[in-house]
Amino acid sequence: MENGYHGEIPENANEHCPGTESELAGKSDACEGCPNQEACATAPKGPDPDLVKIAERMATVKHKILVLSGKGGVGKSTFSAQLSFALAAMDYQVGLLDIDICGPSIPKMLGLEGQDIHQSNLGWSPIYVESNLGVMSIGFMLPHPDEAVIWRGPRKNGIIKQFLKDVYWGELDYLVVDAPPGTSDEHISIVQFLQATGIDGAIIVTTPQQVSLIDVRKEVSFCKKVGIPVLGVVENMSGLRQSIADFKFTKVTHNGDENDATEWAMNYIKANAPELLSLVACTEVFDSSGGGALKMCMDMQVPFLGKVPLDPQLCKAAEEGRSCFVDQKCGASAVALRRIIAKLLPTQQSQKPQ
Repeated sequence: MENGYHGEIPENANEHCPGTESELAGKSDACEGCPNQEACATAPKGPDPDLVKIAERMATVKHKILVLSGKGGVGKSTFSAQLSFALAAMDYQVGLLDIDICGPSIPKMLGLEGQDIHQSNLGWSPIYVESNLGVMSIGFMLPHPDEAVIWRGPRKNGIIKQFLKDVYWGELDYLVVDAPPGTSDEHISIVQFLQATGIDGAIIVTTPQQVSLIDVRKEVSFCKKVGIPVLGVVENMSGLRQSIADFKFTKVTHNGDENDATEWAMNYIKANAPELLSLVACTEVFDSSGGGALKMCMDMQVPFLGKVPLDPQLCKAAEEGRSCFVDQKCGASAVALRRIIAKLLPTQQSQKPQ
């Protein structure tokens, strides 16, 4: 990696820590004043045996893709879930690894809430949505979905390492890794643990407004520093698209109260302008006057994969753990996602398993 990290970074380490396994551990300028300096300088150096186990597990995984975001709530996990559904529908063997330790939403988005992890003589077994789509998440280990995970960095790093070395995926075409928002311990850990096995790259999900794009720029910078290719940026929630027939209408009184007027409005439209029912209304939800993700990608010289509209039907599919690609109501979002996946995987048809 470009930043020269080797091994794990202690929780209370100084900035620019070279890592516990580096030849410079405890000796570099960055180590001055660090409470771990003496321990790092005198500790025996050598390869982490767990990294050997991780390499053995990952030897059967052809492609590894990270899904990142600068902020939470931009639809990163929804994208990870739908990307996994899409790849599985193309007959690829797919694994989806959720390393958002404190906010695991993948089990719900795949319709797997309440499932438990089982162990075989080969290791931990993923939970399968389909025969070719397996999922692993700390959400399967919690006694209740409302249980909070209150862990510091080292414990988070430990469970990520355990997922990588103990889960038996078998032969995979793609391992999609859903990471937490921002750049934190989990991101550093997954990069370090998979460094030797190769990471194809990262997809970064954002919304169009500047307050989100500011953090995406930091995410791009992180990827460049640690040597991960940015496969592209997805602008999610890029305008609301909704059929007129699905709208709810209200009347606002003089004192600000809202009364439901949906039945009256729909009856009026049917009687006087039924052709309007076939229209799809489009409106901007987030301010994109700064050029949105496309301009940011041009500025930072990274690929722009496309836009996905804010589609209530996609939100519903995610809530219910369904693929948007088999839901006829997810027309706008499904088309947009297919175009993005086609850009992301331009050689899919030639490589598709027979």
